[in-house]
Amino acid sequence: MSCVAILDIGSNSIKILVAGRDGSGRIVSLLSRTLDARISAGISRQEPRLSEEGMARGLAAIQELLADAAPMSPVAVRLVATSAVRDAVNGADFCARVTRATGFEIGILTGEEEAAAIGRGLTCDPALQRLQDFYVFDLGGGSLECLSFAQRRIQQALSLQLGCVRLTEQFIPDPAAPITPEMRNRIKAHTRRVLAESGFRFDLADAAGVATGGTVSTVRAILGAKTGLAAEATPSLIQVWHLRELLDTLAPLTLAERVRVPGVPAARADVFPAALATLVAVAETGGLTSFHHSFYNLRYGLAADLLAGL
Repeated sequence: MSCVAILDIGSNSIKILVAGRDGSGRIVSLLSRTLDARISAGISRQEPRLSEEGMARGLAAIQELLADAAPMSPVAVRLVATSAVRDAVNGADFCARVTRATGFEIGILTGEEEAAAIGRGLTCDPALQRLQDFYVFDLGGGSLECLSFAQRRIQQALSLQLGCVRLTEQFIPDPAAPITPEMRNRIKAHTRRVLAESGFRFDLADAAGVATGGTVSTVRAILGAKTGLAAEATPSLIQVWHLRELLDTLAPLTLAERVRVPGVPAARADVFPAALATLVAVAETGGLTSFHHSFYNLRYGLAADLLAGL
């Protein structure tokens, strides 16, 4: 099977997908791996700058993931960067460093390009084939991509600066301490305000909500840990009341206590409450009571484009 590799350099994690097409033409994952690198520390500053430590972590993760993919001999390899590199004043320097070390250039996606690729990826998910009208929200460390589909065609695609690392830095002075109701309310109010100012419209009757990204994957991992199931084996429909309940449970804990909750990744425990508050605010703004979770994301959309050209 001919395959392609997509390496996604995100704000909180760096991920690779090696994918091909099966006999029916469906895109299938041959390798998928994520490494937490958190290159986006300081992303909320007036002039965001990637730290030397963050760039070193990012480069090491990129090299490791490319080495994982090499034995599969992908016919095309594409490296892309999103919010953290896009917004950093030294993002181009980081890209040049990666190119010198690996020989691969990094394409920095605009917010609109990122959102559109996520949309293309979602349409590859067989579990979502029955959905016709739906909203998609992909929550990352630096940004929140918001899309709407009518009859499975993209109507809106926006990228908003509502990522969980960004909002944690803005609204939570000490992520190691318990997060107060006031902090949570400020995150939710800010999310509602940014959504309103963006012009994103919740104008589809009876449309479903779809969520992608590490936050909802973590929710499923927590649910699975309670029942002894892998995250992928848990129900993919997440009720918003459950997000509220999880936020109420985790926010009063210290970071050390959050890390000990089964299913909560240590690398995400500091930003996870802000992420939950953001998703709850999105749901409340749009009148959504649940989210379908999908593992089909930006990488699948970009892989679909590369495979179409083979």
